[in-house]
Amino acid sequence: MPIALPSARRALAALALVALPLGAQATVPPYDIMILNARVIDGSGAPSFIGDVFVRGDRIALVAPAGVLAGRQAKDTVDASGLAISPGFIDLLGQSHWYFLYGDGRVISKVSQGVTTEIVGEGTTYAPVHPRSVNARSTAMVRSFAQPNGFANWLEAMEKRGISTNVGAFVGGHSIRQYGMGTRTGPAPTEAVREMQAALERAMRDGAFGLATALIYAPGTFAEKDELVEVAKAMAPFDGLYVTHLRSEGDGILEALDEAIEIGREAGVRVEIYHLKAAGRRNWEKGPETLRRIEDARATGLDIEANTYPYVAAATGLTSCLPPSASEGGRLQARLADPGQRAQIRAEIERPTTAWENFCALAGPEGVLISRLATDSLRRYSGMRLSEIAADRGTDWIETAMTLIRAERNRVETIYFLMSEENVVRNLQQPWMKVGSDAGGPNPRAAAGLVHPRSYGTFTRILGHYVRDQQVMPLEEAVRKMTWATARRLGIAERGLLAPGMFADLVLFDPATIGDRATFERPHQVSAGIVATYVNGVPVWRNGSHTNARPGRALRGPGATAGGSGIRTAGTAPSP
Repeated sequence: MPIALPSARRALAALALVALPLGAQATVPPYDIMILNARVIDGSGAPSFIGDVFVRGDRIALVAPAGVLAGRQAKDTVDASGLAISPGFIDLLGQSHWYFLYGDGRVISKVSQGVTTEIVGEGTTYAPVHPRSVNARSTAMVRSFAQPNGFANWLEAMEKRGISTNVGAFVGGHSIRQYGMGTRTGPAPTEAVREMQAALERAMRDGAFGLATALIYAPGTFAEKDELVEVAKAMAPFDGLYVTHLRSEGDGILEALDEAIEIGREAGVRVEIYHLKAAGRRNWEKGPETLRRIEDARATGLDIEANTYPYVAAATGLTSCLPPSASEGGRLQARLADPGQRAQIRAEIERPTTAWENFCALAGPEGVLISRLATDSLRRYSGMRLSEIAADRGTDWIETAMTLIRAERNRVETIYFLMSEENVVRNLQQPWMKVGSDAGGPNPRAAAGLVHPRSYGTFTRILGHYVRDQQVMPLEEAVRKMTWATARRLGIAERGLLAPGMFADLVLFDPATIGDRATFERPHQVSAGIVATYVNGVPVWRNGSHTNARPGRALRGPGATAGGSGIRTAGTAPSP
């Protein structure tokens, strides 16, 4: 019978083990887990086959065609007939950093959709912290983030607290700018840029995967291209990745994409685009052009790729409908409380004098869903459209938005319906596209208010709706984009493939039933079809319930060497 493994080298290794004398086989210690008769989707994109997966400790010991190693013993044997097994899914744009450090580190919404590793860091990270930001009220943990190896201390703090998935991180562009500039706006002087470069270099040595900017939000929006180029140069020796929420995803998306390409070329670094989209109906026709420009850049030698999520709606704060100038110096609430400055904010919304991204204008107030409100007098508006709230209050949407933000004293979590289904499908089909949820990992039993359904269904929606039902791409290709493609992009060694010696991050699922249940109206519903999720050889999700295990580890990027954190768990990954 032919062995349908993606590498002749691995096939020969499997056969060598099979050929051991019976006496030698008997001396092999029992396996911890045997998953038998599963459809093996190894993550490389190669055709799947029916096989058995053996786990010893935190590693995959062997992958073989079904029945070849009959008679082996294990502490836990699973008959996976009719099911598929793949590497655990890697969320390239996770937002669970708060859960990992302060909340429910089990991240139930993630492990229940097969996520075994989250990469966090878009815009803001808990480290590095500049020593000048530490005061008498700072906790010992925050003080540790201000130490020279503050980024490493942050990674270690998450791991030590106990988490159910692995976690890795980029350095947030906001955090780096605040490190050098504090709350100041405007161009960064030379000494501030040098501080940012030094902080980024230390973080790379501590295990950061690169620099992650979010250029529609303050203070990131105040960083101009030349500043970003100079700062990014500091990570080039460590093969750091520049990953960015573009300065515009709507009217200025093509110009913003060109800026990201120029930053990559001038800084000499690889580029990744967060949640690629063309936002706003008037910009949908720009979707194919964004793909063409990325392909052109790749053809001329720039290493640029992107990631996406499978929804026509985005989620961020209601503050994305206000001009960035309103948030300068961290004084948004004070400006909203002052009638004169509030009038100035309104004027900038109605007649912009600078280029900025207004999500309410792109979606229209009827396409803006307010997720949750905590103020007693406003709580009844949770789950309503901005247009509906404005009509009920007898004010226009601008006044309503400012009132909600002022009353809540936070950004007000909001869902914006911005994208076209045609562009979503086209993006998913690109061979260099990967997957990121752009969401945290709430506990459905404890969550209050609405969240974007991507928190619960990003990966399972792709495998169910787009792969099985719409046949947008083969199952093997979808799994590759969720696993090995992301591991290779980040330089994470020994994860993302089903192969001997790799870490046992595994997902066992039913291809016939896998899918998302979460909706915009009822988001707190775990996915269907995920039978089990294993992290480092330990089951964290099984038969519809969390096991309460927290075997997750902190992963570090290619720059983490003995000269940095002293720990290296990522590097150049082997070829499949």
